[in-house]
Amino acid sequence: MDTLYAMVTGASEGLGKSFALELAAKEIPLVLVSLPGTGLPQLSSFIQKNFAVPVVYFEMDLTDTDKYAALFKTMQEQKVQINTLINNAGIGNWSWFEEKSTCFYKKQIELNVISPVLLTKMFLDQTIKDAPSYILNVGSLGGTFVVPKKGVYGATKSFISYFTKCLRLELSRTNVQVSLLSPGGINTKPELLVLNNSLKGISKATILEPEEVAKVAIRGLLKGKKEIVPGILNKLLLVLNSLLPSFIKEIIIKNKLKTILNT
Repeated sequence: MDTLYAMVTGASEGLGKSFALELAAKEIPLVLVSLPGTGLPQLSSFIQKNFAVPVVYFEMDLTDTDKYAALFKTMQEQKVQINTLINNAGIGNWSWFEEKSTCFYKKQIELNVISPVLLTKMFLDQTIKDAPSYILNVGSLGGTFVVPKKGVYGATKSFISYFTKCLRLELSRTNVQVSLLSPGGINTKPELLVLNNSLKGISKATILEPEEVAKVAIRGLLKGKKEIVPGILNKLLLVLNSLLPSFIKEIIIKNKLKTILNT
């Protein structure tokens, strides 16, 4: 059988980079996709030297969906066959709705929603019928909980959750395993580290490091788990969310995030 690759979007930093390193540690060849100028060539070189696995990378803006066909055509020409797709690329924010521009929200929806849908369709079109394949869509607990300052972001992650669960049912009779990753807060960037450190109590305790999330996610994906929720406390919060009335949840959220919401 030909060598099978795992494709990771948004691979140059944060959770995407951790995915790449975790897969490389398992000796899985990689196709890495990220924006130009974000260090993707350097990361690819590092992985090849330290893990001795093949790495192919593409620097591109995934909001430019017209380039997707060329991306898959190039992989086909280079005989790069992917059997794992990790839809990780996305844009988050922590701001009041009126503070961001229409251009920002357009790009956020394109990257968080349109990109994973189209990449998944193209991925499925090229899968090998009898070989096991895997799709991991990165959602968020922010798509489950109602959190002010995350209105559009949370909505895009709610979409990903619904899309992934439907897709899993549709593909249940195939060799394609579909998993949803629903993490809480992750220390993926310096600005998020500062923000997360300002949290207190339970809110701060739910924050995880990207390396930990990636390890749990890849293990769950390869085992065929439906939904992967890293962190015991995050799992507990998800259960409580299904049990508590809406007005109680609203009071809890406002109390826990009071400091930030008043800024």
